[in-house]
Amino acid sequence: MKKKAEERKDQVLKAAFQAVANHGFDAVTLQHIADQAGVSKGVVHYYFQNKETILSQLLESITAKIYEAEHRAITEKQTAIEKLNAYVHSVFLSPEKNKKFYRVYMDFLAQASRNPLYREINYHFYENCWGIGCEIITLGKKEGTFSANLDVEKSAKMMRAMIDGCLIQWLMCGQDDLHDFYKQSCLESISTLLTSPE
Repeated sequence: MKKKAEERKDQVLKAAFQAVANHGFDAVTLQHIADQAGVSKGVVHYYFQNKETILSQLLESITAKIYEAEHRAITEKQTAIEKLNAYVHSVFLSPEKNKKFYRVYMDFLAQASRNPLYREINYHFYENCWGIGCEIITLGKKEGTFSANLDVEKSAKMMRAMIDGCLIQWLMCGQDDLHDFYKQSCLESISTLLTSPE
């Protein structure tokens, strides 16, 4: 019974993601989410108190899944350069997937300045991302691949800023064919940051 309930909740969260992607954060309704999930509005209410509860759990769910995929990608590699490459490639998935995720994610970011819960969830996501960066940079310093003078925490934050900045700029360009250009440029910029002596 518990497994069935978790599956149904997951079904509603996936539907909520698609509904926000289709209608936008402000316009999406519980009915949109129910229709997308193929269930009644009553079923949605049974598992979630209100729209705010669904959307906060959606933000938590999608950021957790993104982090897990990124962390999994780097654990499969050995050297700092391999891990860095795997990290960037795990974020720059494809034009279709990145477009879908960042459209929804940016809607949440627009709300986060006024919503402490969203801000807290997103900060936790950033902490996880910075953790990945710290792991890669610490290893690179130990190997002698990256500059010995690097401030690990500061550099990890700048690494994530470059990644998100490149993806947002690519999204705003509206040109799918520039996806690979931004991915490679992002990787080169991060490599320069990490190998240049301070």
